[in-house]
Amino acid sequence: MAADVFRITLAQLNPTAGDISGNTAKVREARAKALADGADLLVLPELFIAGYPPRDLVRDPAVESACRAAIEALARESADGGPAVLVGTPWFEDGRLYNACALLDSGRIAALRFKTNLPDEGTRLFARGPAAGPVSVRGVRIGVAIGEDIRIDESSEYENVVETLAETGAELIVVPAGEPYIRGGGDRRLSAAVARITESELPLVWLNQTGGQGNEVFDGASFALNADLSMAVQLPAFVDHVTTLAWSRGDDGWACRGPVATLIEGDEADYAARVVSLRDHVGKNGFTGVVIGLTGRIESALALAMAADALGPDRVRGVVLSGPDMSQPAQDAAEALARQLGVSSEVLPIAAAVEDFERILPGPLASGARHDLVARVRGTLLLALASLSGALAVAVGDTSDQLVGDATGGFTPLEDVTAAQVIRLAALRNRWKPADALGPSGGVIPPDLIARPSSGSRASSDAIEG
Repeated sequence: MAADVFRITLAQLNPTAGDISGNTAKVREARAKALADGADLLVLPELFIAGYPPRDLVRDPAVESACRAAIEALARESADGGPAVLVGTPWFEDGRLYNACALLDSGRIAALRFKTNLPDEGTRLFARGPAAGPVSVRGVRIGVAIGEDIRIDESSEYENVVETLAETGAELIVVPAGEPYIRGGGDRRLSAAVARITESELPLVWLNQTGGQGNEVFDGASFALNADLSMAVQLPAFVDHVTTLAWSRGDDGWACRGPVATLIEGDEADYAARVVSLRDHVGKNGFTGVVIGLTGRIESALALAMAADALGPDRVRGVVLSGPDMSQPAQDAAEALARQLGVSSEVLPIAAAVEDFERILPGPLASGARHDLVARVRGTLLLALASLSGALAVAVGDTSDQLVGDATGGFTPLEDVTAAQVIRLAALRNRWKPADALGPSGGVIPPDLIARPSSGSRASSDAIEG
């Protein structure tokens, strides 16, 4: 007979796509904590072994084979009497590749469950799995719904996976997910969870990953809801977090009362997302740090603050590429900003390089074309400087700069940020920073930059592109 207390360890962690050995090591580390906490089950996010999103990596037979070997090794290690492990992995079976969750317990792969509801990208990579019943862990019947399996869209072919799990005897729904951050996306997640709980009358645990991968960032913000829709637990956003929850069986089923973190939202969440994305883009791709073109404009100031928060000032290098269109006050402001953030900076004149290009041309350029030439010279030099030191060139353009081609770099933290939001984010950073930010506290961006209208146009006299 199952016990009346069931302990689940939630591992809200940051995998790296393709780093199977590194991701597997994180599973082992989380299981050690779960074992110390006396947990019955450790849960990790969707496709954790391969890293999410895996994209075409999972179509490589060597990757699939390495993932299978990792799962088999973890399964053997579960013979120690410690907690069972529910972990996401690609799985090849009967000639098809599935987005799977493997239950590892008592030295074996005790069960496999395959994702049923696949988004468009998922259908290109994976076969759709059949809706299946719950898995048994220490006598408790756990329904496994992976990612979109808790969503129902009447315009699509999505099945009600949770309904099937409830009808086949599930006592608790667990949802390993890999869902990117979008502003306001937390409401959509909660709405889907509430709908499934209302239908099934079962509590639900939703576990998301953290970290940046490619052009996506994952916010974690995992949660659990009791069957009465009360919040059982809320994990923080944008940080790794491993916690063990004690679920108690009562007359109305399983319930839990755990820590409820206050989530950041709005501009704070947008800022934190960009810091995490930049940090992981640098770390997961092996860059030594970043190089940023300093312009004396608010976009450059905000990007520099984000870089210092992501990596620490000592891994950020500011470069003032002074040219014919940059005023001395703008240059002075750029250097002052770097000092305020503790970032090393230097001034490199580019007038001679621009003149060399102009000498090659058969005639003089119009004003707009010359502005573009200066921008391209700056961008080329910035990329070259970054390459010399193994660093990443960070562009400083916002959405308005993108329209006129004024952003050059290997990463653009403000590429989807409007000029108005740039001002809001800069003002925000002067009074707040993310809990894990490595940059200095306080007013790091000059108030006069925030008060001055942003200028992404090619007519700006002191514009300089990163």
